[in-house]
Amino acid sequence: MLRLLALLLAVMAPALAHAGQAHAGQVQVAVAANFTEPAKEIAERFERRTGHRAVLSFGASGQFYAQIANGAPFQVFLSADAERPQKAEADGLAVAGSRFTYATGRLVLWSREPQRVDARGQVLARGGFEKLAIADPKAAPYGSAAIETLRKLSLYDALRPRIVQGASITQAYQFARTGAAELGFVALSQVMTEKGGSRWLVPANLHTPIDQQAVLLRTGAANPAARAFLAYLRSPEAKAVIRKYGYEVK
Repeated sequence: MLRLLALLLAVMAPALAHAGQAHAGQVQVAVAANFTEPAKEIAERFERRTGHRAVLSFGASGQFYAQIANGAPFQVFLSADAERPQKAEADGLAVAGSRFTYATGRLVLWSREPQRVDARGQVLARGGFEKLAIADPKAAPYGSAAIETLRKLSLYDALRPRIVQGASITQAYQFARTGAAELGFVALSQVMTEKGGSRWLVPANLHTPIDQQAVLLRTGAANPAARAFLAYLRSPEAKAVIRKYGYEVK
C-alpha cells in the first residue's frame, strides 16, 4: 500500500505543479522611481506568497501618466503623488474605488560629502556650492516638493541659477551621488542605506505631504494578479517593508 501511494504521488506531482503554475499570473506595474528598492523587495515577497509575478517598470510619475493615457499596457500604477491616480480615475483610465495611499514619502537634502549638509539645512542659505540637483517638478512630485521647500525658505530665487533637474528622482540622486551636483533633494528611501555623506531631513511642514497612491488601471481590471498585487501591497508584511525604507504608512 505504501509503495502504491508513493507511486501515485510520483505520477501526480508534475501535474499538480503544472496546475499551480497555470493559476499563477503576471501583472505589469508602473512604479514611481523613488519607490524602486521597496518595490523590488515587495515583488519578490509577493511572488513567493502568491505565485504571481509582478513585472516592474520605474520612472517619473508624470511620464508614466502620459504613457498610460496613450495606451501603455500597465495594469497597476504606483505613483509618487495622489494627483495622477485621481486624474486616472477621473479620465476613466482606472477602476473607480481602487485608489489608496500606500506610502507617504520624505524629502531629504543630501550630499555625498560627510560635512557638507548640516542638521538644519542651513547650507542652502550659507552657499559654498555650485549645483543643487532636484527632480523635474513637472514630472516628479519630489521635485515639486523641493521647489516648494525652497520657496518656503525664501531661497528659490537666489538658488534657481544653481538648480539642475533630473528627469526623475533617480537621476537627481545620481547627480548628487556622482558629484555632478554637490547637493541634491532626494527621497529618504534612496539614502537610507548610504554609508557616509550628510543629510537634512526636510521638515514635513515645508511642503505638501508626499502621499503616494496606487490605483488599479482599467487594463488590469480583469487580471487576478493585478488585484492580488494591490491587496498584498496593503498587507502587514508589505507595510513593514515600506517602513523599512523610511516611508510613513497608515
